[in-house]
Amino acid sequence: MLQTLKIKAFFFNAKTDYLPYYKQFTISIDETATAKELLAKIQECNENFSYPKQKLVFKINNLVVEAKEKISNIVARFGNELTIDPVNSYRSNNGLRINDHDFMQSFALLEPYATENDLKEYKKMYALHYASETEKYDREYIGDAILILAYQMIEAGSEYKEEILDAISSPHTGLLSCEYENNLFNAEYHDDEIGTLKEMVKNTAPSSFQKFISRFVPSFEEKEAKRTSKNIENIENKSIGYYMGEPFPNVNRAKNVREAILSFDARQIAFDRDDKLCGLCLLEDNKPLALKKAGTILLNAFDAGVEVLVIEDSKAFAMFEDNLSAIEAIMGRKILGLEFISTTNFLLQSKMAEAS
Repeated sequence: MLQTLKIKAFFFNAKTDYLPYYKQFTISIDETATAKELLAKIQECNENFSYPKQKLVFKINNLVVEAKEKISNIVARFGNELTIDPVNSYRSNNGLRINDHDFMQSFALLEPYATENDLKEYKKMYALHYASETEKYDREYIGDAILILAYQMIEAGSEYKEEILDAISSPHTGLLSCEYENNLFNAEYHDDEIGTLKEMVKNTAPSSFQKFISRFVPSFEEKEAKRTSKNIENIENKSIGYYMGEPFPNVNRAKNVREAILSFDARQIAFDRDDKLCGLCLLEDNKPLALKKAGTILLNAFDAGVEVLVIEDSKAFAMFEDNLSAIEAIMGRKILGLEFISTTNFLLQSKMAEAS
């Protein structure tokens, strides 16, 4: 079956262009074709469109796709309007071709302790390395792939456990900057591995600074115990956004929120980062990065026109509310007029309004 796709494709040649730009294409292609074949068709339309023939990974609608992905799967996920970008735009040399020296630079951290088989396993994680969400906030971040390799080496019984943990724990660019979340088209879940590595590092060699600040940072549970419920005044006249905070939210919960918004005769506003993590697990180890992640989400909602943000996770709610001034400072912008309410309180307010 043929699919007709509307494509917006990335162009940039470091030798001739000052800034990247996009060109529009309409492509007909069989749904059994691959992502690589789609790129070849674009190149047939414009010879200046460039992509690597080897180690081909790139982004479609902001998710990292590999060469063999079927068009049928891509259309099922995104529909027929696709935006094609390099896997890392600021590393582009020519179109989808990138400078990928950083991939092996990260491997160099573990190379003294690695076997040939470890190197083979690492090379299989090329797409994972470039699908990192953390890298969007810190270009020096060592990447998720090297962290997963470290875990595998330790689990396999490497005699260099301490050296491996030390190598991946560089301040601000290593393990403790990772809130695991990748942008792979075919998602991989490595939360447990990352969590285990963090426990190893903290149990092995907790820094004196970490010990010091732990005495003064109240837990979320303590804050929640002091937090009181609240309603939003004149909610029916406001635009409402729903921050789910995870890529696969509870469908029934999301449905209940939509119905509550309709019951207020209010307008629901969608925003791009409603399913992204907000830095909760980074607050202790890398607070600036945590606040930057939270601020990016809040400004994304604010700029989309959200006036009331319904927040699913109570800890995320506490983080936004308690750190708003610090978030504004690190982002260099005020977020005036954006009100927060937990999903539980929002649904309760809806029920009370219906009963009155």
